[in-house]
Amino acid sequence: MSFETRTPDFVAELKYRTTEEGGRRTPASSGYRPQVKFPFSKMTTSGQQKFIGRDSVKPGETVKAEIMILSPQFFENMLEIGMEFEIGEGPTVVGTGKIIEIINDDLKKNQQG
Repeated sequence: MSFETRTPDFVAELKYRTTEEGGRRTPASSGYRPQVKFPFSKMTTSGQQKFIGRDSVKPGETVKAEIMILSPQFFENMLEIGMEFEIGEGPTVVGTGKIIEIINDDLKKNQQG
């Protein structure tokens, strides 16, 4: 299935850093694909953000977004609601996110011990 027609993997609340905090200098548009880095892995992946209820977000703002990660197979059984992650452009962290809903069941952390 192509990236453009896939269902989002999860919904997150995104907090973009202000320019003074080292974030972006310009607004990000819905469809923006920064790097996503989860705390349990050194690997990053591209994560397309589709903002909910708006077309763009300015530095310093918070927005809810549907996220579709480029390589979900690398994150199977690893994500959980409340998990935080970094949003980056190369080595620069431009914001953080917190998972509020997981849509792709394959990514849900296995709750059994």
